[in-house]
Amino acid sequence: MSDLAERMAAIGWRVTVVADGCGPSDAPPGVTVRRTGGGRPPDVGAGGRDARLTARGYLAAAVRLIQRALRLPRHDVVVTMTDPPLLACAGPLIAARHGAASIHWSQDVFPALLPVLGIRLPEPLMRMTEVASARALRRHDAVVAIGRCMAGRLAAAGVPAERITVLPNWPDPRIRPVPRADNPFRLEHGLGNRFTVAYSGNMGLAHPMDAVLDAATLLARSDSTVEIVLIGEGRRRAAVAEAVERRGLPNVRLLPLQPPDRLAESLSAADLHLATMDPRAEGLLVPSKVAGALAAGRPCLFLGPAGSDAAAMLDGCGQRLAPDDAAGLAGAIRRYALDPALCAEHGARALAVASAWDATAAARRFAALAGALRQTGLRGASVLPGRSLPHA
Repeated sequence: MSDLAERMAAIGWRVTVVADGCGPSDAPPGVTVRRTGGGRPPDVGAGGRDARLTARGYLAAAVRLIQRALRLPRHDVVVTMTDPPLLACAGPLIAARHGAASIHWSQDVFPALLPVLGIRLPEPLMRMTEVASARALRRHDAVVAIGRCMAGRLAAAGVPAERITVLPNWPDPRIRPVPRADNPFRLEHGLGNRFTVAYSGNMGLAHPMDAVLDAATLLARSDSTVEIVLIGEGRRRAAVAEAVERRGLPNVRLLPLQPPDRLAESLSAADLHLATMDPRAEGLLVPSKVAGALAAGRPCLFLGPAGSDAAAMLDGCGQRLAPDDAAGLAGAIRRYALDPALCAEHGARALAVASAWDATAAARRFAALAGALRQTGLRGASVLPGRSLPHA
């Protein structure tokens, strides 16, 4: 959202971001941050969190955000996202208050994703939430999906196909290839000449890790030059750390989540990347780990459903494996480790794929969609004509 807001402001939009919490917010020119003043909502990915408290916290955050948005001056376009999960339900209400067009930017599909994340609502409440969410999505002037599988899910929920725009997420603009020999991250962590495989990002419940640990066990017996680095946090991290210690895996190390300004170094420190996704999450989310790995110029192995958007990104720059295929994963890692030319070829292809879609290109597409809705709307109504600069 920060990438998009900055670039839309640079091409002439006045952007207001409504965020929960309090305190100052750095924002580029043309972007104003309005905070609710409320407390930070509980994290869905936090370990040991009671699901009812999580739902209560997210509901409270949504109420604060809606109230703050309703008090803003009139805007031309209202964009909602999926955090809090059901904020899409508020988009049409806020848009009506402003006489604006409404866009829902779907990063995840809720409430269908909640069970995958370990949050189980009573069946009547889950059904009621599904109906409310589908009804709200159908009321938006446009819905932006971050993948074609997600677009299919949204269409199945009843969103008209002509209102769905597929606009994939892009890698963080700070990510770039850092030469292996000069990489400070490799030097700092003593990776030496070992072939390094990295998993970098959220270790959440939607990202199974059993096959990764099983593959590490197989490689520990046969390939002592391969090191697997697991970087990040999430609800699975404690269990992963316990499993690594219990199995006595000398080829696995865990590191904390890296700050954004070190992403280029940490992602480039690996020779090969891993990403995983629970098959139940197909069309409900798209792992950002794959895009980050490709932007670092590294091939990626993805353990997840064959028809997913993440799998489609890896043509010529990685491989898709079944989520439970530990032997296949160990074999694929060994193949890359023994063939530096293949690793370099797929890394170059990865960088080319990542370079074809960046934040600037995405912002142009998003701004074009918002501009078209501002002028005419998908329902034929003109929205606030005569403004010198559009507001979103």
